[in-house]
Amino acid sequence: MSRLHTLEEGVAIAVDSIRANKIRSGLTILGVAIGVGVVVTMAALITGIRSSIVEGFESAGPDNFSVVRFDFTGIQFSSSRPPWWNKPVVEPEEAERLADLPGVEASLYNFGFSTTMIAGERRVSGIQSQAYSAGWIHYAQGHFSAGRDYTPQEVRQAKPVVVISTDLAETLFGDLDPIGRKVRVSAGRRGVNEAFRIIGVFKADENIFSAAIKDFAVFPYTTAMKRIKASNWQAGIWIVPEEGARQADVIDNVVGAMRGMRGLRPQEEDDFAILRSDQLLDTFNQITAVFFLVMLALSSVGLLVGGIGVVGIMMISVTERTREIGIRKAVGATRQEILWQFLVEAAVLTLLGGASGMALGAGLAELVASMTPIPASIPLWAVATALAMAVLTGMLFGLVPAYRASRMNPVTALGHEL
Repeated sequence: MSRLHTLEEGVAIAVDSIRANKIRSGLTILGVAIGVGVVVTMAALITGIRSSIVEGFESAGPDNFSVVRFDFTGIQFSSSRPPWWNKPVVEPEEAERLADLPGVEASLYNFGFSTTMIAGERRVSGIQSQAYSAGWIHYAQGHFSAGRDYTPQEVRQAKPVVVISTDLAETLFGDLDPIGRKVRVSAGRRGVNEAFRIIGVFKADENIFSAAIKDFAVFPYTTAMKRIKASNWQAGIWIVPEEGARQADVIDNVVGAMRGMRGLRPQEEDDFAILRSDQLLDTFNQITAVFFLVMLALSSVGLLVGGIGVVGIMMISVTERTREIGIRKAVGATRQEILWQFLVEAAVLTLLGGASGMALGAGLAELVASMTPIPASIPLWAVATALAMAVLTGMLFGLVPAYRASRMNPVTALGHEL
């Protein structure tokens, strides 16, 4: 009961001290608020981005996986040749063979490249382009706002057709209907420039990827390779397991078929890699964990500034209330009670800073969520962590002034005059 009374008293004294020293206390609270606000905002952004990515994986199919030339999730950069340099390129014929395996619903050959498109006097460079087998639309996040997808026959015949994004269509043609119109397309520095007919306009669902990549195009893979000489050096095969099929069983079938097609002996390692959605998510978690630690270290500067402010304001508070401390000791207050009182006062000061930082972070998260596709939201663990950091900062930096107050000689304190 005595400890509870001391807590209540410490809170009341802290509030009175803050009111009496508004500017000094406000600067201390601001330092803590900035540190906590940064932590909370970063947690909200990372949580929002992660939820968007997870949602994207789930909508595309959590059991889907890719056959790729190299597993880039474990890449380590060096000055030597990359690990996949001598591995064979994934070929379209391999995708066709995998489509016939038991448990496989679809096997889509795909690779990415950059293109430039010209329509009349309008030219757009750096277009994020993808080459796909027919049927890619069934696993894409979005819909056709105009036109259609290319057919398997158009893929086999390498027809010069292309599907473009709604933003790219507007950039190239403005308010005109783009369906059926021609554009000149080139890929990289190969110098090939050929006319393509636009057959579809695709509108991607809003997410962090669609916000970052507005101009994109989708080509039949045969067309991309034969007509504009796009490189398939990092091509892959997107495998969609049948409903009810176990991913592990389908992967075993795919690995066995790939090894058989490439004539690998039992003792030889795979010269390809299987990339699952959960591996990509793990890689993202590792990247964001490092990023979050860096931001946490930077935000600690704000807490450090706030902590130094706590030391200063508490030392002043102890000096100003020396006679009060002497009176309390004279009437029976123990060292522990005096120590606890000033620790509570320091914790209240930083707790107010933490609460202000929480409000700042919540406001920034709401702003991001309203102005971008990122569903930024503050996770519960961030709230608990931020408030705990604020209180801990106050108690750690307030420990020295509180200890000094508890060690005062009551006779000397009673004789102190300001």
